[in-house]
Amino acid sequence: MNEAQCSGSEKRIVFITGTRADYGKLKSIIEKVNNTSGFEGHIFVTGMHMLRKYGYTMNEIEKGNYRNVHTFINQNHSDTMDSILGKTISGLSDYVKEIKPDMIVIHGDRVESMAGSIVGSLNNILVSHIEGGEVSGTIDDVLRHATTKLSHLHFVSNDHAKKRLRQLGENKNHIHVIGSPDVDIIQDGSLPEIGEVKSYYNIVFEHYAIFLFHSVTTEVNELKEHVKGFVDAMISSNENYIGIFPNNDNGNDLIIAEYERLKSNSRFLVFPSIRFEFFLTLLKNAKFIIGNSSCALMEAPYFGVPAIDIGSRQSNRAKLKNVVNVEPNRERIEETIFKIQEYRQAPIQPYGAGNSALRFLDVIKDSRTWEMSRQKVFQDRH
Repeated sequence: MNEAQCSGSEKRIVFITGTRADYGKLKSIIEKVNNTSGFEGHIFVTGMHMLRKYGYTMNEIEKGNYRNVHTFINQNHSDTMDSILGKTISGLSDYVKEIKPDMIVIHGDRVESMAGSIVGSLNNILVSHIEGGEVSGTIDDVLRHATTKLSHLHFVSNDHAKKRLRQLGENKNHIHVIGSPDVDIIQDGSLPEIGEVKSYYNIVFEHYAIFLFHSVTTEVNELKEHVKGFVDAMISSNENYIGIFPNNDNGNDLIIAEYERLKSNSRFLVFPSIRFEFFLTLLKNAKFIIGNSSCALMEAPYFGVPAIDIGSRQSNRAKLKNVVNVEPNRERIEETIFKIQEYRQAPIQPYGAGNSALRFLDVIKDSRTWEMSRQKVFQDRH
């Protein structure tokens, strides 16, 4: 492979992160880039990271001791997704004109990712999209696929995702299967011990389940009923639970308000956020995970942890034996909790074996990557 020649200057790469989840996905790649000569890593931190309501997770990024970090507040508590998108485009546009990056790296399906793809494509900056080609079942799909069409390079988790990008008209030579980057952290042996995690968060449960429930923006009118049934089912199950606040999508306040009922219940601990590596250790040792988060389908299989996936948010994800999908109905959720251990499976690796950062690095070290045209051309499949 031809090594990139930087003509005496480093290639400047900006990583955009707006949530605890996408930072977990990008972290191994950020560290690999920062530790490789010929590249200069920058991080544009925005979104939920900057809000104390969600634990001000900017603190976790600061612990990484990165050299070049820029923070930008792109929202307040009343902003809708379209407003957040507009603010992020404005702030990121000013930032890239100041530092003049060679590449913008984005992840997934959030409005911050779409903002990155818009700013990059309109300023002739290479845009690299991590984990495009996935399918879920909500507005996330629309954002993810639109971001794909605005991006130049695609780093996908498996061959299924690659096939979908080909269906979207993307050039097969610009699609690279690298796995899911957070698997690097799962597989590298550096996760903290469960005793350390329990001590850090003052968790007294010997056995517990994890819950994460996010708003389905296309079903926001039914959200209050759905989350009430979900919480009622957990309360009646007599299990111990560790929960995390939802993403800041429209309707998240309804979910957080419902969690107020759990404050006086000794079987529940609810946190605004949990450090990514600590969360993975908690997941590894959980009896099961319940809710509608993608981690039930993407990370839980690596530990063989059974998962209860509620409703439509992840309905189009790959079907795995450790996952049972149920309607957002109290009685159905209760029945599934009772028999969830029937779904415990041996660990599997559906999204790579833990070398995503190295595969990403191989691509950006190739001089041909930097010579590619910024002009997107739809590729018909014959």
